Amino acid sequence: MLASIQEAATTGPTEAALAPHPDRKCIIDTHELRKVYQMGEMEVHALRGVSIQIYEGEMVAIVGPSGSGKSTLMAILGILDVPSAGKYMLDGIEIQQMHEDDLALIRNDRIGFVFQKFNLLSRSTVLDNVILPMIYRGLSKNDRIDRAKQVLEMVGLGDRIHHKPTELSGGQQQRVAIARALANDPALVLADEPTGNLDTKTGEQIMELFHKLNKEQGITIVIVTHDPEVAAQADRIISLRDGLIEADQTTIQHKFPEGDEGDIDEIANEDIPENAVLTVEKGPTDADKTE
Repeated sequence: MLASIQEAATTGPTEAALAPHPDRKCIIDTHELRKVYQMGEMEVHALRGVSIQIYEGEMVAIVGPSGSGKSTLMAILGILDVPSAGKYMLDGIEIQQMHEDDLALIRNDRIGFVFQKFNLLSRSTVLDNVILPMIYRGLSKNDRIDRAKQVLEMVGLGDRIHHKPTELSGGQQQRVAIARALANDPALVLADEPTGNLDTKTGEQIMELFHKLNKEQGITIVIVTHDPEVAAQADRIISLRDGLIEADQTTIQHKFPEGDEGDIDEIANEDIPENAVLTVEKGPTDADKTE
């Protein structure tokens, strides 16, 4: 069970949260992103000047209420939409300067997508679903098959490569989607509500997989979610409201040992930086083990 305690609210990205990592490459760098939709005679300002930096190897959650702009920001970061104004650099490439055809190639090569509804081809095998994004890279058939098998092993589905998605559980289908996202060895994985269609236990397993890929493989992951327990597991939480960054906070994680339910009040009294959110994971109790 995860709980989060916010010691102090911030009104925007803090100096500590935005401090550069000299030893890491900046994967996402946006400056004053704005997005305006024209609805008849009315203008809807979805983003009102969003500046963020996300570095290689980070796992970042983007959260916010409905209408906050998080889905619009996700679409722009994934090169599925373009900003009305501002600047976006992805892995050192200035996106606004690229031709539309080049953007499609960048999107396929540099970004892996994980969607809430999996978006798998139901009539194709697990292996073929993972191979699909590699077809456009010009890899040989054997190289595509080898890479697909490799990433399926990474997500624990090496023994399911010839199954169809309909023969898998929801959690297994999401693992296939994650493997597909990793197929082209992207600079960034964007996950949109990746646990939204899963039960609690399966959702926890998917988050454990994201953690493993992030910590062991160094994969940069950005998760858009409305679930505070999912967000609390990220290295940073970027909160949006009304198209603006309301807070950009690092997380401090405290895990109680097995069998220790822990005292959250005691932990909350520890010194916590102003720009940080404390997340607490309680150890499993005897009651948990008997469920």
